[in-house]
Order: sequence, then C-alpha cells, then structure tokens
Amino acid sequence: MLKIRLQRIGRRNRSAFRIVVIEHTRAPKSGDYIERVGSWDPNSDNVVLLEDKIKYWLSKGAQPTDTVYNLLVKNNIIEGKAKNVLPKKTPIQKEGEQEASEESPEKAETEGETSEQATTEESPANNASEEQTESKEETQEEKTEENTDNPETEAEDKKEE
Repeated sequence: MLKIRLQRIGRRNRSAFRIVVIEHTRAPKSGDYIERVGSWDPNSDNVVLLEDKIKYWLSKGAQPTDTVYNLLVKNNIIEGKAKNVLPKKTPIQKEGEQEASEESPEKAETEGETSEQATTEESPANNASEEQTESKEETQEEKTEENTDNPETEAEDKKEE
C-alpha cells in the first residue's frame, strides 16, 4: 500500500519536511521514495504542494497520513474535515461521574478492572497500616497497664473502694 507521508529533512531544531509517496513498509528516512510531491516548513508555515501529482497518487490508491491529510485539507486540495493527530487521553473521573459511566457498560467494565487492580495494589499498604494501628493499640494498653502498676494509683483505687 502506498502512503503519502512526511520525510524529515533539515538540521537539528530547524526541521523541514518533504512530502513523499512511499511504500508503507519502507522507513521514512530510507530515501527510497517513489515521488516527491511537496514540502512543508513548519517554522515559517511555508507549504509547497504539487496538486496534480498528489491527485494522481490519490487516484491510484495512496493513503495520506493524518498530518499530510490535514495539510491537504488546509490547502483545499481535497475536501474534508481535519483529523485530530494528537493522542487521545482518557479523562480522570471523579466519584460523582462514575454514576454516569454506569450507563455505558463497556466503560464501566474497563474502569472496574482498573479499580480492582488499584485495590490489589493498595492492599499491602492497607495491611501495613492496619498492623501499625494494632501496634499503637498494644502500646496504649501497655501504658495503661503500667499506670495500674503505679503504687500511687493503687492507693487511690483503695481509697475509692
């Protein structure tokens, strides 16, 4: 399958790109492209596109990458809506928003799996905190026992009786 993609040229921190037609299995930097159909300098936003060659390769079945597709749409070579090329992030959900996610069972299942993983990861920490509270209770009991061993408190206890 043929791709219309960007091939990076230019020096470090001063990038520029060729727009080339290349077999999708080839590496972008291999230099073995079929035809050069344009160039793009993102620093100056200078775009040079050979419209007739791009339309020819699109008619032959070449698929543009998302960024090249957006450049073609922006320059009115093809019609369409721009694609989002940024990675999709899942939003952080608060407790109140979890009720809304129950309406869609697929999301609830995936969230349920992640919450189960989180509880298993937190369980050793919970066990350690429970052990700490138990040890604190034991030390408090020992202190109260020490107080009863005091002769002054024993004398006060006898007076009360």
